[in-house]
Amino acid sequence: MGSKKKISVPAKLINGGVAGLVGVSCVFPIDLAKTRLQNQQGQGVYTGMRDCLVKTLRSEGFFGMYRGAAVNLTLVTPEKAIKLAANDFFRQLLSQDRKELTLVREMLAGCGAGACQVVVTSPMEMLKIQLQDAGRLAIHQKKVLGTDGPPAPFSQPPQDRPYTTGTASAFKRPSATVIARDLLKTQGLVGLYKGLGVTLLRDVPFSIIYFPLFANINKLGQRHSEEKAPFFHSFVSGCVAGSVAAVAVTPLDVLKTRIQTLKKGLGEDTYNGIIDCARKIWTHEGPAAFMKGAGCRALVIAPLFGIAQGVYFIGIGEYILGYFH
Repeated sequence: MGSKKKISVPAKLINGGVAGLVGVSCVFPIDLAKTRLQNQQGQGVYTGMRDCLVKTLRSEGFFGMYRGAAVNLTLVTPEKAIKLAANDFFRQLLSQDRKELTLVREMLAGCGAGACQVVVTSPMEMLKIQLQDAGRLAIHQKKVLGTDGPPAPFSQPPQDRPYTTGTASAFKRPSATVIARDLLKTQGLVGLYKGLGVTLLRDVPFSIIYFPLFANINKLGQRHSEEKAPFFHSFVSGCVAGSVAAVAVTPLDVLKTRIQTLKKGLGEDTYNGIIDCARKIWTHEGPAAFMKGAGCRALVIAPLFGIAQGVYFIGIGEYILGYFH
């Protein structure tokens, strides 16, 4: 057996964590706009990304655009660390001393990485979406009933969704702690993993597309197979691969956002699973609705993964561990 380059798991975890924190801090307002645009049904509150950001800034202030960021910043470190480290692990596992992986093996490694990350991604997205969409719901309710109207009841949800019931909290800003506590109290851990299936359907294809595409684009910047590509080339490779993969799985992201959103505004559809959600969107909003937020998603994922891969290939984790050793 030939020698393989040993993977330093702690270093990869540090790299993934640092990259995730930096990336999320830069693009979170656009991610908020994506969530709100995807949740709009019929005549929506916002006409596009710019309109959403402007209205959010005016009505909720600067920090309103970062609603839900605390959840993301807390959990993005393990999420990105698991995703990037798992891809490295599976690539090495599948290499079998070959200098280059075949495309099929690269896709299998990406599939494994996508499947591993949902352990963190699913509850993170569940909590983040509730916080991000709260401002849109408040405006939607006022728009439907009139500015001076009384608080509106939300569309009647299934009985297993305690967070969606009641009228008193219509305009209260939700708390991630309260949402998580209520879900755990009424449904157990399963409540936090609502939408796990559709999260897998989104993240596994994303990783199957992203990692092989990134590896092959990044390879163009390497003079030799053993050396790292320049930072800028890794950054651009991550941006290109990320945006392509993001747009490709946008329909699945729309389904995931709709299914994981617990509160629905007056007159908005509720969903009972992936097939029911897809059928209602197609029937009531048309096929174009499956691409809602595609531009926002590309603008979020491109720099997020560009930064991630740039930091990953610089090797900040290796540098930090080397300094302390």
